[in-house]
Amino acid sequence: MPRDYDVLLLGGYYFDLIFNGLPEVPRLGADLFGTDFDNVPGGCFRTAMASLRLGLRAGWLCNFGNDLFSRFVLEMAESRGLDTSLFRRHPFPIRRVSVSFSFVHDRGFISYVDPVQPPSPHDTVDVIEQHRPRAVLISSLAYGPDQAALVAAARAAGSLVYMDCQSSAATLALPELCDAIRRVDIFSPNESEALYLTGAPSVEAALEQLAGLAPLVVIKRGAAGAVARRGAEVLSAPALPVTVCDTTGAGDCFNAGFLYGHLAGRPLQDCLRRGNICGGLATVSRDTGTLPTAAEVEALASGAHPHTER
Repeated sequence: MPRDYDVLLLGGYYFDLIFNGLPEVPRLGADLFGTDFDNVPGGCFRTAMASLRLGLRAGWLCNFGNDLFSRFVLEMAESRGLDTSLFRRHPFPIRRVSVSFSFVHDRGFISYVDPVQPPSPHDTVDVIEQHRPRAVLISSLAYGPDQAALVAAARAAGSLVYMDCQSSAATLALPELCDAIRRVDIFSPNESEALYLTGAPSVEAALEQLAGLAPLVVIKRGAAGAVARRGAEVLSAPALPVTVCDTTGAGDCFNAGFLYGHLAGRPLQDCLRRGNICGGLATVSRDTGTLPTAAEVEALASGAHPHTER
């Protein structure tokens, strides 16, 4: 049977308000002014755009409302040529807003999400069964019966399952979470998420704990690159040296780059390298239309392209 998508993205949009050049991290009692500001579509929008630029066929299952934030992201998706056939449009507000205070080394968020249910488990399973994607990317930490159902559908369709983490209050003390990580093929938190989930004192210790659950664990470390463990095999890859404009969304683009390499059958080290290239180049501009193409990634991966500033 044909596969309609290389990657099926499961995750919401965000309308990102990004503040740069703040003199310090926001705190109570301080009135801070940045030196730069922008508003851009975020969340899975970035992963979808990065996948498109890499030549991957990406479908994105996402809810949108009739509010101005939803309309803005919808217009951007249509104008950038994203596949919108899996979008669910509703006649009520579905606001998903994040204020990002971004620094060169890291970023923080203050977010609001309307209490609207995501696409139903039945809807998600139907989409997987109908389109048979090569990979399903779960963009945030998911566990419980709904996650079990969608992973079972992915298994039946022969789809790889890749799960990101994003900020969550859950830890490995929760048995349901451990079960969820065991179900997926690839689990990819960032460094702070991995340390919080495990309570480990170091990335190495967190990697060891998580590798006892998932067949392949990839930890995104920002300027320190990325590290992965598969069984007893541990590999790392350095970050791409770039002049950073904004780190918001780098992890989302790493996911696309890693899967681009993985679906092409490349060795794990090469997948890490391509994830780092996509994540690194995502930080030099907020314009998702300038995310790297497959040709640009391959040139950098081969060392044939000496310039990393774009």
